[in-house]
Amino acid sequence: MAQKRILLIIGGGIAAYKSLFLIRELAGRGIKSRVIITKGGTQFVTPLSAASLSGDTVYTDLWDLTAEAEMGHIELSRSADLIVVAPATADIMAKATQGIAGDLATTTLLATDKPVLYAPAMNVRMYEHPATQRNMAQLKSDGALFVGPDAGEMACGEFGEGRMAEPAAIADAIEAALNAAPRPLTGRRVVITAGPTREPIDPVRYLSNHSSGKQGYAIAEALEELGAHVTLISGPTALQTPDGVTRVDIETAQQMMDAVERALPADIFLGVAAVADWRPAQNGKVKIKKSGGGASDLKLVENPDILKSVCDHVKRPELVIGFAAETNDVLDHAKAKLARKGCDWIMANDVSGDVMGGDHNTMIWVTKDATEMWPKMRKADAAHRLSKKIAEYFE
Repeated sequence: MAQKRILLIIGGGIAAYKSLFLIRELAGRGIKSRVIITKGGTQFVTPLSAASLSGDTVYTDLWDLTAEAEMGHIELSRSADLIVVAPATADIMAKATQGIAGDLATTTLLATDKPVLYAPAMNVRMYEHPATQRNMAQLKSDGALFVGPDAGEMACGEFGEGRMAEPAAIADAIEAALNAAPRPLTGRRVVITAGPTREPIDPVRYLSNHSSGKQGYAIAEALEELGAHVTLISGPTALQTPDGVTRVDIETAQQMMDAVERALPADIFLGVAAVADWRPAQNGKVKIKKSGGGASDLKLVENPDILKSVCDHVKRPELVIGFAAETNDVLDHAKAKLARKGCDWIMANDVSGDVMGGDHNTMIWVTKDATEMWPKMRKADAAHRLSKKIAEYFE
């Protein structure tokens, strides 16, 4: 920790006084702080106080020519190992989400290439407001880290979530971020399809399959943990979106195809979804009656081949991985699919048992030149094994 340095942005909130204690806490752990205070922040703490505790210049003004000459805001944004925003007000998070760069703090956040840790602090109603929750979700999706907020009594007299985490807790989060394992897929864009599709027959019926989406969601989570920016295009499931993952919900195969098109370009594509091969040629506007013989007239047409379309796309990702869910001759079908689709890898599995909807999987990694049989394991473990293989591919 002795060689680590953070850039602390002190926002304009009553919790700003805690940031002075944070500077002292970090100094005791051997972590140096350089400080930016927003215009609002100077209403609660003084630059002199922060400078005295940090032992370094405190920056407040984007248009300070002397400060720009000594430490330009671009260099300032990249001079630390981690940027910490504490207190992170609703205002500063909203501006960071939108890429607004109207002062030194927001310009620094937009210009940085380093990880950012936010310690939110605001009134409980402001914290619970949908706009704040959307902004926090977007920042997490963009790779930001968070600590807190805590629940408790606030300066305004209300009680609830919104209190900034205590300095020791923030310092713990800072140490964890500085000691975090390498994220080898940072900067890589990934598109994953997961879950089933539903092809409507009439207003109350559809064609679908037993896919739960568990394997695709586990892979999305594992790749995000390695630093990738993940877009998860999901059919109907009961699963929670993994932290930091951007989720796009669809119903039909055509909607999934359209969503994939919008998500490209990407570095990696994984077609994990169990996409329906066919759909009814016509979607009845009223419920088909059993007595009317409508079911016997049901005609099916082929759905778009999403994996083949991605492999042939002008924006083809560098690594395209297909999945083959088979009930017999698994390896033979996987090799044939690899050649037919033109993808780089196929992950094949036998779904004749309880794989669809279950928590375990047995997969075969297949490329043009190699085959690797994986033992039965939890889907989360299979996801981490595959993610490690993807990271090694890009080394």
